[in-house]
Amino acid sequence: MDAAAATMTTTTTLRKRQLTVRTTRSAEEENAAGKLAAEPAEPVSPSARLVEDFYIVVVIGLATPVNLPAARSGIAAQLARYPRFRSIQVTDDAGGNPRWVRTTVNLDDHIIYPRLDAEAVAANPDKAVEDYVASLSTMPMDESRPLWEFHVLDFPTSEATATTAIRVHHSLGDGMSLLTLLMACTRSAADPTMLPAMPPLPTRKGAIYARPRPPASAGALAFAAWVWSFFVLAWHTVVDVASFFATTMFLKDPPTLFKRVKHGEFQRKRIVHRGLSLDDVKFVKNAMNCTVNDVLVGITYAALSRYYFRKSGDTDTDRDLRLRSILLVNLRPTTSLHACVDMINSGRENEVKWGNALGFIILPFHIGTHKDPLDYVRKAKQVVDRKKSSLEVVFTHVAAEVILKCLGLKAAAAIFHRMISHTTISFSNMIGPVEQVEFCGHPVVYIAPSGYGPPEVS
Repeated sequence: MDAAAATMTTTTTLRKRQLTVRTTRSAEEENAAGKLAAEPAEPVSPSARLVEDFYIVVVIGLATPVNLPAARSGIAAQLARYPRFRSIQVTDDAGGNPRWVRTTVNLDDHIIYPRLDAEAVAANPDKAVEDYVASLSTMPMDESRPLWEFHVLDFPTSEATATTAIRVHHSLGDGMSLLTLLMACTRSAADPTMLPAMPPLPTRKGAIYARPRPPASAGALAFAAWVWSFFVLAWHTVVDVASFFATTMFLKDPPTLFKRVKHGEFQRKRIVHRGLSLDDVKFVKNAMNCTVNDVLVGITYAALSRYYFRKSGDTDTDRDLRLRSILLVNLRPTTSLHACVDMINSGRENEVKWGNALGFIILPFHIGTHKDPLDYVRKAKQVVDRKKSSLEVVFTHVAAEVILKCLGLKAAAAIFHRMISHTTISFSNMIGPVEQVEFCGHPVVYIAPSGYGPPEVS
């Protein structure tokens, strides 16, 4: 057992009880909850019900020690005022359909200062942070409160002066909606009175698989190629849908060191992060005429390949081991981030569509060695381009909702679990701030989102 984990207690300076499910509330809380319950209750979406065992963990490195009064004030003024962050799930006794019901938020229940072994922290503060964040995967959340927590680790590491770990239940929102909330809660480090600069609007219009019709002047050959692209799109979709059904029934990835042998409900999961230069990524992107996503997938190919051959002792470097990843894809419009942040800033946060709007694709991951490191990027571009020519992500999103409505939550969850357990990796990415930002008055050094819950590597 890790030294820091062995001596760590769940007692906190702000909260004197363990992270367990509370089944009763005080009279004051019941009275306040009764008033809030009078507000219209929103049903929990099908996507949110499928991720009831999934959690998002965002580790944020800060450049200054934590100023608790400023942090509490900022969280109360910004984060805790959003509907999902002041709601709990209540199940309808008649139909068993969960709904979001407003409740009171007591910040002392959500801001946690853990007591760690001082010797372990002094000996290796980076490991102490990693051990504590890993321990979150073994702690259940209190379902009688809004499902979010701030864990404050107020000691310096090699990367930051202080660290906060934000744990959020995935039903509160997907990566894009939570990023929207984060962008609205931060301020520019250059001018703390201003919101941070927004990421540039995407140049692509419409769906990623859209095929613009060529002008008449392009000729018959260009028109024929355009028509043929739809046949290719249809064929690729059929193949991907068949692969989806095969994976849910019998098609499994081979056992490797990347797959967890036993998956317990509260089995400890390590959550680590590594940084890389976005300028370097863009340099490779421009040199190879591909996208940032292509480069990131290629980097992941290379990293996993090097890890596999180093840890497994496999000496067959000519071997090309093919694994598969569940790649989560945001289905919101590409301009939704800007629109939602504008709504929040104008006081219309209730109009923002929170929750999950996700589909997924099965993305092959190739484990092998290449003499030219750029071959990993070339391979990634080939795979990603092929997946762009498919309606797989639309099908998986619609299929999840239809299965849930027609067969019920248990059947949908079983199919979803088989899909994840029969693949090896879950993979996703999202855009972040484009300038240095402050969060509740604290300059941010890094933001490292991750998650746990699925029975696979993530």
